[in-house]
This record gives sequence, structure tokens and C-alpha cells, in this order.
Amino acid sequence: MARKTKPIRSDIAWSTPDRIEVRGKSLPDELLGKIDLGDMAFLQILGRMPTPQESKVFNAISVTLVEHGITPSALAARITYAGAPEALQAAVAAGLCGLGSVFVGSTEGTAKMLYEALPPGTKGADLEKIAGDTVASFRARGQIVPGLGHPLHKPVDPRAPRLFQIAKENGFSGDYVKLEQLICAEAERLSGKMLPVNATGAIGAICCELGLPWKIVRGIGVFARAIGLVGHILEESNNPMAIEIWQRVEDEATAHIRPGA
Repeated sequence: MARKTKPIRSDIAWSTPDRIEVRGKSLPDELLGKIDLGDMAFLQILGRMPTPQESKVFNAISVTLVEHGITPSALAARITYAGAPEALQAAVAAGLCGLGSVFVGSTEGTAKMLYEALPPGTKGADLEKIAGDTVASFRARGQIVPGLGHPLHKPVDPRAPRLFQIAKENGFSGDYVKLEQLICAEAERLSGKMLPVNATGAIGAICCELGLPWKIVRGIGVFARAIGLVGHILEESNNPMAIEIWQRVEDEATAHIRPGA
């Protein structure tokens, strides 16, 4: 019996010899020179152009995630580039592989947590009770609440209040932002520690305000950080540090077993 086949379909883009169309718009005529990279990302992901307010908020969260110094992902990219300078794309990919629950990808964890605690369309919820229940649930499982705390930025991650301000100015400061802030306060109260809403926590909450599916929220960090990693690789090519880092780490890590050390 012949296998029943499923139609193969994509609604994102198509090309002919004289035309390229993306999400129903002519790339040369309607997009090139008329929209910025953030708006193009929004169009590609959601299938429609953002409103002016959505554009400001989405571009702000994208810019936030481009760069944060010599992070593990930047180091991975630089060290990979040192070993394979002919493959810039491999170095960028190596850096992107480190975006997860600890770095950048916690945007996804925050958005998932907030959607589960407050399903879209919920009205008149007791946000304080939800915040308490959410923190209690994470503590009972021995898990870290995503989007809170930072090893460097204390008592405030300066990115978070600015992002919340931009969201508010553009009409995207509702129950999800409020819930994230209440979760922060409850986690700090129970732990007795400074656990500010960090940049990824703010972004996760704002992505919920924008109505973005939680499973693609990490993707914003992926495309944004790719830009940052290209910058790191160019700097590495002009002013290398990867080989020096490798040699120092090897010297220190093996000093206790090397003769005469």
C-alpha cells in the first residue's frame, strides 16, 4: 500500500529569475532600503511587519543581546577562529552553541515560565499569588528561577529598567512585566539574596507582552549575538588573544604535574 504523503509547503519566500519575494513582499522593491534589520527579523519570524511601537521594542531587545563582553560564547568563537581562521562561520557557530539556560537563552526560560504561570488572554489574575506559587514551585524542584540575578550587575542590571521603560513608552508594559517584577521580589524575599531582573528576564517578559511564542524567543538572542561574534572575530584577527588565553590556561592547568613547576 502506497504511503500517504503530506504536502510540502513553505509560506516564507520564493524566487523566480526576475523576482524575490519574502513574506509576501518584494525584497528589492518593498524591503531593501526601506526597513532595518530588526524589522526584517520581525517580518521573517512572525510573517508581518511590526507596528512602529513593536519595531521600537523589538529592535531594543535585539540590540541588547548583541554584545556583553568577553563571555564564554565570545571566547569559544575566538578560540575556534584561532584554530580554523579559514572558517569564520564555524567560529560564529561555536559561539552560538553556548547560548542556553545560563547565557542569553534564559530569555526562553523566562517567557515559558511566564506563559505557563499566566496563559495568554488571562484577565484579572491575582499576580501576587501567581508570583508566590511560581517561585515556590521552582524552589521545591531545586531549580533557579530564570531571568533573575547577575554575577556582575547588582543591585540592578542597568539594561532591565531601560528595557522596561521602552516597553512602557510603547504600550507593552502589562501583566507579564508586572508578574516578572513580582517574581523577582518574591525570590529575593525568600532567598535573602540580591536577585535583580536581568536583561534576559526583562526580554522574556517583554516578548510575552509582544505575544511572541516562547519557543522562538531564544532565536532573537541567536541572531543578535551572531552579529556580536562577528565583531569579536574581526578584533581577534587584528589583535589576537585566543592563543595567549590557551597558553596561559594550559600552563596553569598543568603546573602541578610539570617537572620543575
